[in-house]
Amino acid sequence: GHHLSGAVLRTAQRRRLPRDSLAGIMNRSRVLLIVLAWLVTIVLVSSTLGREIYAGRSPGLGSFALVNFAGYLFFLVMPIEALVPIYEAEGHAAGTLIMLAVITGLAGQMIDYLIGRALSDRVLGYIGEKRFERFNTKIEKWGGWAILLFNFLPLSSPNMLLVAGMTRYNMLRAFAFSSLGLTGKYVMIIYIFDLTAWWTSRTP
Repeated sequence: GHHLSGAVLRTAQRRRLPRDSLAGIMNRSRVLLIVLAWLVTIVLVSSTLGREIYAGRSPGLGSFALVNFAGYLFFLVMPIEALVPIYEAEGHAAGTLIMLAVITGLAGQMIDYLIGRALSDRVLGYIGEKRFERFNTKIEKWGGWAILLFNFLPLSSPNMLLVAGMTRYNMLRAFAFSSLGLTGKYVMIIYIFDLTAWWTSRTP
């Protein structure tokens, strides 16, 4: 609620250095974290999916689970929705991919939520007050439906769960809506991919 989001902001403000010093430190920290996250993403994808493709092997479910899990951590940015069609095209069962995608996605979001809950004032410096307020306003206005929508659409659901943790939003409720959103998203992706594959196979 408002009192929790206000508490997060007040705690962060009490720890602040002078504005100019803080701005410089935060800008350098954000750039460093973005570069680090970019490098981690490259290493992760290269050492799993990339290595299997380079070796001429069909990508396995282990690499799918690992990359999908990492894609739901708030400090990494990966277009993970593209993984499901790639792995289904390699012969993996759609139902298995949906189940793995939802489970690993929720596991990553659980880390986001717990980090937000435990380190709210420190995390605020990473995501910034404006982004925090933007996500928090949506949660306050729409509740769990905002979480569902951010999971169903290719939006920043990890940041949404991070802010849910920062504001102490009910964990069971948050992950119930996340589960629904993720399941709906991946079912839709599989349906569109299969429909497209069927249609193009009929085209001469």
